[in-house]
Amino acid sequence: MSIVNITQVNVLDNPTHFANPYQFEITFECIAPLAADLEWKIIYVGSANSNAHDQVLESIMVGPVPVGVNKFVFQADAPKPELIPHNDIVGVTVILITCSYQDKEFVRIGYYVNNDYLDEELRENPPEQIAYDKLYRSILAEKPRVTRFPINWENPMEEEQPPVQVEPGMDTSSKANMMEGSDWEDMEA
Repeated sequence: MSIVNITQVNVLDNPTHFANPYQFEITFECIAPLAADLEWKIIYVGSANSNAHDQVLESIMVGPVPVGVNKFVFQADAPKPELIPHNDIVGVTVILITCSYQDKEFVRIGYYVNNDYLDEELRENPPEQIAYDKLYRSILAEKPRVTRFPINWENPMEEEQPPVQVEPGMDTSSKANMMEGSDWEDMEA
């Protein structure tokens, strides 16, 4: 049983310009005292072909965490376009929010993100050089994918996460990993 349960994530400022910060209002419940802080990360998946292009946009420690309902706004700068393969900037990708306790990830929330031009002419005839000033992103906020990893809350170092089963030929990058594992479900408010 998890001691920390995310009850709601609101995606703020969506849709918005590609270069604007990502903002998530996270509400979670802590049902027992924690000996350590929680580590939260926002990760941008730069390419479906390799996790070498993933960017940790922000990592924060939250604590001490009181028992009860907690809420905060988690904000991160936009990804650095120069670290994303040119062919992967426009189109669909994934943004991940993860939370770990004593270096053990226990929840991952994934959202699909579509980066595209608002102007129909640019969508139909994209420029050779990406026009970042005209590029927008839209997060599919209504359909988060949540996976939970069981950890030993009293001594997380004692227990390893169960390995994730990957289908033969399946891409093992972060984008593919967002969709694998058991316990996927739509988050309830």
